[in-house]
Amino acid sequence: MRLPADTLINARWVIPVEPQGIALEHHSVVVVAGRIVALLPTAQALAQYDAAESVDLPTHALIPGLVNAHSHAAMSLLRGYADELPLSRWLRERIWPAEARLMSDEFVHDGTLIAATEMLRGGVTCVNDMYFYPEAAARAYLSVGLRASIGLVVIDFPTRYASSADDYLDKGLAARDRLRDEPTLGFCLAPHAPYTVSDASLIRVAALAEELDLPIHTHVHETRNEIAEHEVAHGSRPYERLRALGLSSSRLIAVHSVHLQAHEIAQMANDGVSVVHCPSSNLKLASGIAPVNSLIAAGVNLALGTDGAASNNRLDLMGEMRLASLLAKGVAEDPQALSAHQSLRAATLGGARAIGQDAAIGSITPGKWADLTSINLGAWDMQPCHDPVAQIVYVAGRDQVDDVWVAGVRRLARGALTTDRLTSLDNLVCIWGNRLVSSTSV
Repeated sequence: MRLPADTLINARWVIPVEPQGIALEHHSVVVVAGRIVALLPTAQALAQYDAAESVDLPTHALIPGLVNAHSHAAMSLLRGYADELPLSRWLRERIWPAEARLMSDEFVHDGTLIAATEMLRGGVTCVNDMYFYPEAAARAYLSVGLRASIGLVVIDFPTRYASSADDYLDKGLAARDRLRDEPTLGFCLAPHAPYTVSDASLIRVAALAEELDLPIHTHVHETRNEIAEHEVAHGSRPYERLRALGLSSSRLIAVHSVHLQAHEIAQMANDGVSVVHCPSSNLKLASGIAPVNSLIAAGVNLALGTDGAASNNRLDLMGEMRLASLLAKGVAEDPQALSAHQSLRAATLGGARAIGQDAAIGSITPGKWADLTSINLGAWDMQPCHDPVAQIVYVAGRDQVDDVWVAGVRRLARGALTTDRLTSLDNLVCIWGNRLVSSTSV
């Protein structure tokens, strides 16, 4: 007698990521109640399970859903608004003034809705987000069906959202309390950066992280100028100050980490810090190239992020995988640096580990949630395929993403969104584009 199952996904290749370095041919993933219950050869799966739905992927690679470990999703509404400026001017002259004019619950909801849809169509199943109005962002992620780690932002200057660092924290924690029973939502404490958050606020963040068992998501060492200004203001480098204040641990998600010294890399490895590499944003803002090879050699957990669409300008984690691998090889002058398997791991299990969710997502492992992405490698320009993982990283792009499941629910089917209300976002983009132009001309 065959066992019941909700979904049986039969793929040409299954790339479990854990263990690293393998690609299973003609294997199937069995899903029951949103979770993976088995990974086994297709012939065996068909003989053992009677599934309510069977999905055949004869030319596809099935991978864990991609984890975008750093994004400011709502900033999709500022895409292209401040191009070709260095970070300091980009923030102070364009982004922060625009946010001061437009920031609202509606802005964050609509921008996050657009971004979440873009990411879903590119194979992303989980996002680590950092922005204001966390409940508005959460509503958008729930609407799209994307898993999200919602950042509870802390910054030491007022915005439309909050008046002080304590106000940010109080509002964020209240939002977490209201949303904590949503199974696809998690939370991070998100102090913006060492240069925008005081010692007192960072100490409170560190204490709350321990008390509530939450990750800490922050920008670290993004530019040389940021570090120099921090040394003048605080008498230390930013990471040194974070460490002195008790924030350097396995909870810390250090985004960018472009300009690190050897001893800082060793300390990060020793403390269990995760680094989120955002290669496109770092290149576009001319911030530099993160020392990925040194981080990996030291044993630091590496994740990948897109950053926001205002500084990338695509929320395309497939593209980030390819770029990260190529940059690492070029910097090291070593074609084996950041291999395709390592890059895929950073975009899946590495991101899951960074946000403290590696026991639940990030690999195709029985017991974990069925967050899955299929990539079609069957077209002529995907051939010949000698190594499906190399093909995913170096040849395929987000246009080859065909199917996406989040907790066993199929959110993208053969490239089409399964939620009708998300199929046309043109009017929403146009409305906010006009509002941005109007607000600038006032």
